[in-house]
Amino acid sequence: MRGMTISFVKMHGCGNDFVILDERARRFGVDPAQAAALADRHTGIGCDQLIVIEPAKTADAFMRIYNQDGSEAGACGNAARCVADILLRESGRSGVTIRTISGDLAATRCRDGLVQVDMGPVRLDWTDIPLSRPTDTLKLELPGGPAAASMGNPHATWFVADLDAVPVATLGPQLEHDPIFPQRANIGFAQVIDPETIRLKVWERGAGLTMACGSGACAALVNAHRRGLTLRRARVIVDGGTLEIEWRDDGHVLMAGPVATAFHGQIAPEANPP
Repeated sequence: MRGMTISFVKMHGCGNDFVILDERARRFGVDPAQAAALADRHTGIGCDQLIVIEPAKTADAFMRIYNQDGSEAGACGNAARCVADILLRESGRSGVTIRTISGDLAATRCRDGLVQVDMGPVRLDWTDIPLSRPTDTLKLELPGGPAAASMGNPHATWFVADLDAVPVATLGPQLEHDPIFPQRANIGFAQVIDPETIRLKVWERGAGLTMACGSGACAALVNAHRRGLTLRRARVIVDGGTLEIEWRDDGHVLMAGPVATAFHGQIAPEANPP
């Protein structure tokens, strides 16, 4: 990256914000330390995740996801919708396929302008989350008895009576590193308003408290329905807006929501050393 001036676009989905670099025509060679430096809100550009769009032979593009701490994530639903928005605008097509390290995601533009992503099948076995020991994923052996699910990344959902009373910023980092989660976990706190409405806050693994977590919203709906608390389709209200989540009978989870472009810019990476 040294000696380069790199163009980027800053986008967000319901306030979950991303710096997106496009490496399809030119490789920058971003590494985890540089990703963390660019994601820093004080000395870099600032974002919840840094996204790199790379070429893919049998998909429209490959999406690589770096958390704020430089760790690589397997899934990010809001980022997938933002990347899909770029690809849909470029191609003029009604649908695109995005490859990730966790599998391929099909994305389409809805009639109302929202972007919908098929996040793939949810995984519910303890080995898929993964957990450190055989456990019923509908009720983990932790205080509050959360449910767990994998949306290409590990999630645990606590169901609470009053979301505003939960100290998410205090509990989140503690629970993220609980020994039951060998790869850490995204920690969600969900309040079911009615069978079609959930309020959610998520402490994201490697990123902290964000205004929205797309894969966390998918996991919350799946876990809520497994508990008999909601229908298979519901609105998930996050701090930055609302996502529409559906858990289909074939196991796939669909997520639709808005995307927005904040600004375009350029950065000289050597001015922001890791």
